[in-house]
Amino acid sequence: MDFSYSPRTQELQARLNAFMAEHVYPAEPAWHAEIEANTRAGKRWTHLETIEQLKPKARAAGLWNLFLPPSADGSHSRGDGSSEFDFGLSNQDYAPLAEIMGAVPWSSEVFNCSAPDTGNMETIARYGSAEHKERWLKPLLNGEIRSAFAMTEPAVASSDATNIEADIRREGDEYVINGRKWWTSGAGDPRCAIFIFMGKTDKTAPRHSQQSMVLVPANTPGITILRPLTVFGYDDAPHGHMEVDFVNVRVPVSNILLGEGRGFEIAQGRLGPGRIHHCMRLIGLAERALKLMCERATQRVAFGKPIAQQGVTLERIAEARCKIDQARLLTLKAAWMMDKAGNKSAKAEIAMIKVVAPTMATQVIDWAMQAFGGAGMSQDTPLAYFYTLARTLRFADGPDEVHRNAIAKLELGKHAA
Repeated sequence: MDFSYSPRTQELQARLNAFMAEHVYPAEPAWHAEIEANTRAGKRWTHLETIEQLKPKARAAGLWNLFLPPSADGSHSRGDGSSEFDFGLSNQDYAPLAEIMGAVPWSSEVFNCSAPDTGNMETIARYGSAEHKERWLKPLLNGEIRSAFAMTEPAVASSDATNIEADIRREGDEYVINGRKWWTSGAGDPRCAIFIFMGKTDKTAPRHSQQSMVLVPANTPGITILRPLTVFGYDDAPHGHMEVDFVNVRVPVSNILLGEGRGFEIAQGRLGPGRIHHCMRLIGLAERALKLMCERATQRVAFGKPIAQQGVTLERIAEARCKIDQARLLTLKAAWMMDKAGNKSAKAEIAMIKVVAPTMATQVIDWAMQAFGGAGMSQDTPLAYFYTLARTLRFADGPDEVHRNAIAKLELGKHAA
């Protein structure tokens, strides 16, 4: 098992780090200022020019659609048939790049590598028809539109996806869709043009064959954005996590992905790589929190000596370094196994990183907040917002409890009589 980065990955790391240093980190004050200006002007749900101005630069630097796996249909990566940005990176190759982008939560969009678009693009590339790819994948890969993934529902415990009750009923050449979804990330963006919607096409089928996924254009009659959901008070505008009502929404039968009853199969193919991306971005976030904590600890004096000389601070810095490196190695192992043996063979490792990385990040960020005192909870540092992102990932793509149950069952199976 070799965790060393390939020459190709090292070259992309260097280019990405250089771009972040030259363009992204210096743009953070402008990003915050634009958010505040839009709030004062009552334009929260407006795309941010700070990000839009960086996208052509990222593209010109050859840092566009880095997430594309070898199995994706790279012929549409630029939208013009060029293969200039067809990286075809493995999970192990892309993981360290996701970590770099994760240090600035909004930066992934600059490189067209942000969720849920990445997962949606991979889904359409892997399971969509030629028509789907031309109509939706091409503009998504080109950065012309954005997308959302409608799965979770407020009325049921969606941690058990078999509970999902949204109805997808066929009438002639159309599906009629009815259901209430929430935590539909990306639906607040005015550029969101397409939903991937999960619901039941056959409630009498075997438990894991009832669900299907269908493409639903965002401008289809019957779709109502009810409200943005906040996370510890943050609404994440203009991206947003929306509650959405679908009432008698009609789409062509040709909008089905892969076929009726294949929703769980699609979900497993979609969520594996997404969890790697989430975990590596969290590791980047934790690395930045540790950097901020160390800088603060060397600059502040309490009880007659720098905070960095206080025993509790030293212990926390050491523990943070251990936890971050442990989480990174476990995530890289999961990525390596997915590349070598497939998602199914790596299911235990994928579940483990989904528990370990968010828990690690919330702890490291919490320690950094303590080092900053009251400032750590204010808008004067990014730490409070970092904490909300890390804490959210203990739910998104499956809650801790579900992943722990899966890990335990696999472990018990090793020792069964």
